[in-house]
Amino acid sequence: MSQAQASARFSAGSWRDIMHALAGLPRRAAELWRGSLQFRTVIITLALSSLAILVIGLYISFSIASNLFKTQLDSALDDANDATVAAQRILEGSDAAGDRASMQLVMASVERSVRSVSGSTSIAYFQPSDVSSPIAPPTRIAPSLSGIITPELHERVRDDDAGQYWQSVALEGADGADDPGVVVGSTIAVPGVGDYELYIGYNFAAAQETLSFMQLVGTIGAVALLVLLSAITLLVVRWVIEPIRSAATTSRRLAAGDLGVRMPEKGEDELATLAASFNGMADSLQARIRELAELSVMQQRFVSDVSHELRTPLTTIRLAGDVLYGQRDDFPGPTSRTVELLHTQTERFETLLSDLLEISRYDAGSVELVTEPTNLVHLAGDAIESMHELAHSRGSELRLDAPGGHLDATVDPRRIRRIVRNLLGNAIEHGEGRAVVVSVDSNASAIALSVRDYGLGMTPEESARVFDRFWRADPSRMRTIGGTGLGLAIALEDAVAHGGMLEVWSRQGSGTVFRLTLPRSGAGDAIVSPLPLEPDDIDATGPPPTGATPAATSEATHETEASRNTAGAQRPSAGRWEAHDA
Repeated sequence: MSQAQASARFSAGSWRDIMHALAGLPRRAAELWRGSLQFRTVIITLALSSLAILVIGLYISFSIASNLFKTQLDSALDDANDATVAAQRILEGSDAAGDRASMQLVMASVERSVRSVSGSTSIAYFQPSDVSSPIAPPTRIAPSLSGIITPELHERVRDDDAGQYWQSVALEGADGADDPGVVVGSTIAVPGVGDYELYIGYNFAAAQETLSFMQLVGTIGAVALLVLLSAITLLVVRWVIEPIRSAATTSRRLAAGDLGVRMPEKGEDELATLAASFNGMADSLQARIRELAELSVMQQRFVSDVSHELRTPLTTIRLAGDVLYGQRDDFPGPTSRTVELLHTQTERFETLLSDLLEISRYDAGSVELVTEPTNLVHLAGDAIESMHELAHSRGSELRLDAPGGHLDATVDPRRIRRIVRNLLGNAIEHGEGRAVVVSVDSNASAIALSVRDYGLGMTPEESARVFDRFWRADPSRMRTIGGTGLGLAIALEDAVAHGGMLEVWSRQGSGTVFRLTLPRSGAGDAIVSPLPLEPDDIDATGPPPTGATPAATSEATHETEASRNTAGAQRPSAGRWEAHDA
């Protein structure tokens, strides 16, 4: 490659870089405008100051130009009038009415007098068109006025021989350029001949140079003033905005949990008052948060201690209750019923204590997951089997729909099993004896399990509170399963601990869907659930028929697993299972 080619390629690359940088300027300016109060303040101040200086400068420039022109014009008119009077006196005092040579000498004297009095060398006089005297001096025009005097000015001067008229013209200057000026026209009476038109031209080049110099000085002064205003504005705005910027930084650090950060307090002005007020607010907030944290720790410790302390007497009560429950057939009817109630409530009390201990662990942040690769289809099948008798007693049919796919996930199986059992229990409790469908599906990053019932459903306000502790949608409704009111709260904590989500969809008259979505690897990346939260059969009162008997479905499932090995070995359950290929 030659040096010229290399130079051309370098120049082309540099030009592309320059164009790319220029193309990015509007975007960077827009980012600065949105993100910097200081930049916006300086730009707005500079723009308004430029507008004010421009308006004032134009007004001053036009005023000076108008006054300067008027002064020059008045002086020109006065000089032209004096020159015309002097010329008329010379003509009236001459005695050359009958001699052509004498008349030419008189007109030469008139021309010298006009030049001397008017101070202008641009002089012209025109012979009347109707003159017949042989001694009449001919028309004489200075080269600078040739072609300058317009017919309109000629007509006005001829029509009014006692007046003085002027017209703005462009006169040729010493350097050959056109200079601004005026031509003043009037009439003089030549004895024995008639009225001649006398024109005197005045060049305003000196006045124009003065105006240009003043405009240049004004422009330089305006630019210097704008630069000075920009610098002053930048300093003032920076001095004012710095405490605001400090307050913003401090508030962000407070929001991030750094409760010990404070704004510097300097002086006794409004900014110092702002800093003092902000620091006082931060002190109050820190003290309040510390009190709440201490109270929360005390509450957690209290719940944990009470739960632990109650375990010993509860164990004793449970053992005694089990002895009585084993001999309930030997007791009279009322006593036997009392023993059964005691046994049931003791079990519920024990479950409540376990749930309280679990919640206290989550509140204390001491929960540790014991994860292992787990097949959620198997786990859901086990949960369905364990809940079959309860579902049968309520008249509900349990179905498992597992399309297949990437089904293994690294989870804590005990906690996920607890979530599924809790969701199934709620679906059976509120399913009004209709079918309950458990769906499991997965994609490359996540695996999801949903529990769909066709019960009464909930309002949006009730759905928003469904995960609150000890909350019930209908307090007047009796619990038939005997839950503690903490199941969904614990299920939500279990899902969050896995880095997943537990969501709910519900509509009155259409039932409820709970969807659990978990990352397959626990990497913490963004996950997309493979199952929809809102079902397709919103207005249905039960799941669509499958068109296959349980035995046929189980057989189809076995064939699918033998060929694809995606869902794992399925065990026939007491409910209905449905397994479909992806």
